[in-house]
Amino acid sequence: MEINLKGYLTIILKRWWLIVMIVLACTVLTALYTTSNYVPIYQASTKLIVNKTYEQDQLGTEQIDYGAIGVNMALINTYKEIIKTPAIMDKVVQRYPDLNVSTDQLISIVNVSNLNETQVMSITARHVSHERAVRIANAVSDVFQTEIPKIMKVDNITILNRAKVQDNPTPVNQKSNQYIILSFIVSLAATIGIILLVDALDDTLKTDEDIREVMELSTLAYIPKVKNKELRAKLRSKSRKKAKEIAYAKTIH
Repeated sequence: MEINLKGYLTIILKRWWLIVMIVLACTVLTALYTTSNYVPIYQASTKLIVNKTYEQDQLGTEQIDYGAIGVNMALINTYKEIIKTPAIMDKVVQRYPDLNVSTDQLISIVNVSNLNETQVMSITARHVSHERAVRIANAVSDVFQTEIPKIMKVDNITILNRAKVQDNPTPVNQKSNQYIILSFIVSLAATIGIILLVDALDDTLKTDEDIREVMELSTLAYIPKVKNKELRAKLRSKSRKKAKEIAYAKTIH
């Protein structure tokens, strides 16, 4: 099957106004929707260290216990799971009622990770309010530090830095034009595809070539299509000419 690119281009250019209208409408609607539904999410984090890595020798001098370092790094995985349990989150809800969040909400808001296989842990909170995210991260860190000795019977958590409120915080979910661009591409492709499909399903005879191809007959003559404007202009011209002839005839008579 031969592909007539020139014919396809002619069909597309013939209905360019329809393509522009549909693509513009889809793109504008998508832009309005994404803008009106955009909700910035802010993030705040605190860092803690599992730091009981010293022991005293016979002379009473503190030395690094390298075996304890490995133990502490292994404990971090346990601590990560403990933080996101009701044993810690229930205490946060009870001690900080002003946060106005439930235990399940806290568990979904807070994320815990260890940094590059070190003894440092990071407690991160995400919220639509930057100030609320800061308060949640600090509250969870404080409760975890006070509760872990009761749970694990070991006091080896130190807060390295607390989350602070920033003057101009940057949301972690920046606005993206991805959906607008996607809407433009999809609407353009769909509109062109529909136009080509409608033209392919249209089996009416439009040109001399269509008549020769279907009926295997040659055309002797054809009636050109006259636009309404041209027809009205010709009628007005004939009317004026006829009026002049009548006026001239009356003058002679």
